[in-house]
Amino acid sequence: MRRLLVLIRNILSIPYRIFCTHIAVIAVLQEAVVDKNAAICSGVKFYRGKLGKYSYIGNNSFVTDTEIGNFTSISMNCYIGGTAHPTEWVSTSPVFHKWGNVMKKNFSRHEFEIFKRTIIGNDVWIGNRVMIKAGVSVGDGAVIGMGSIVTKDIGAYEIWAGNPAKMIRKRFDDEMISKLEEIKWWEWSDEKLFNYAEEFVSPKELFRSMEE
Repeated sequence: MRRLLVLIRNILSIPYRIFCTHIAVIAVLQEAVVDKNAAICSGVKFYRGKLGKYSYIGNNSFVTDTEIGNFTSISMNCYIGGTAHPTEWVSTSPVFHKWGNVMKKNFSRHEFEIFKRTIIGNDVWIGNRVMIKAGVSVGDGAVIGMGSIVTKDIGAYEIWAGNPAKMIRKRFDDEMISKLEEIKWWEWSDEKLFNYAEEFVSPKELFRSMEE
């Protein structure tokens, strides 16, 4: 019944999507907050999440219980979030906790939190076919290489890749990272972004321009 209601809501939202948003007609949203300047591409499933301004989720990606900042780029075929299983119990099967499951049977209804919130910062770039474990935090300005499987938190402006993903290097030195985190340019108005956009090819040029 719940799935049917979600489907109906998505169908009814098609005219609004076509004329007022950057959300593809063939995308499924449930309890999702999407900024008017954000984009969701075809085939995306986005559940119980938030997508900030000028961020996008690429084709055929699955994103659940995830808060995504501004100016973040998520490529196609990514899998972010998901439900947890009780690894310290006698069984990891969902038939022993309170939540519903595909078998539609529960032997017991023990308390267990299956949804862990995943946090993706601002100006993050996530490559094609990346998988990110539920509950992970990805800092502002981070980059995750294509095909990576992320099981640990990633710091601001760090570049990670691999299976399991490991840090390759930082995009900038610590002083520059600190400055970028301090100005929080991703919160600037469109007008201010237009004023400084020419200097965005170089952090040093940006700060020099801001000091003038």
